[in-house]
Amino acid sequence: MTDKPPMSSAGLRRDMEILEILAGLGDERDADGFGVSWIAQRLGREKSQVSRALRGLEVEGMVERDPLTRRYRLGWRLFALAARTEQSRLVRVSAPYVRRLAAAFDEDAYLCVLRGNMVLTLLSVPSSRAYHRVWEGVSVPVIMAAAGRSLLAEWDEERVRELLATVLPAGLDGSVGGIDAWLKELASARTAGYAVSDVELDDSEAGVSAPVRDHRGVITAAISVSVTRAASHTRLHEIGASVAETARELSCALGDGKSTRGRPG
Repeated sequence: MTDKPPMSSAGLRRDMEILEILAGLGDERDADGFGVSWIAQRLGREKSQVSRALRGLEVEGMVERDPLTRRYRLGWRLFALAARTEQSRLVRVSAPYVRRLAAAFDEDAYLCVLRGNMVLTLLSVPSSRAYHRVWEGVSVPVIMAAAGRSLLAEWDEERVRELLATVLPAGLDGSVGGIDAWLKELASARTAGYAVSDVELDDSEAGVSAPVRDHRGVITAAISVSVTRAASHTRLHEIGASVAETARELSCALGDGKSTRGRPG
């Protein structure tokens, strides 16, 4: 019995060429993405053909299109696949730092990343108390997450407003303080190097978080502590300073040369 010949991979190869363009190399890399015309010209293909391919890739989550600029970027699913290795290292390197924070304050501590308009918890280290809500692997809207402000610390206001408008639950503007109040806290977080905010999804008094940078100096994650015991304004900012210092040490461990060097105790 003769084996059937393999199906043509021409379509897959063409899609891969588009993904390689969006991944970019050297000067061709653009965080804002590329338009259909530019991609088609770069590949020497018809614009309509490239447009159809991009729409198909978008449906599968392999690319995403900015609703304002209409430019395409690599999508969430591609990053989800690639991030398994990256996130594995991130979690492995981060674990002792997150554990140190949990032990220092006897509060739950977390490592979180931004995925689209959601905050995903990759790692949680519990306090010594018996009851703990399980957050690992759970995604919540960025506006309702304690780590959200730290993860968006480098975004400009217009871009933040656009993102928050997509995730602000109807009727909850007052409960999260609204976009303007959220942006005010974001500005304070940029200045301080850490964010102190209400935690809208659990019973904590406050959430304290700080951004973590990778080898490029880009914010790649955030570490946070849920403060469940009543704490004064001064105490919250003491915790914030400690979380920020730990985040800087972790950033250094991940290769960010501008961060304070150090190792967890």
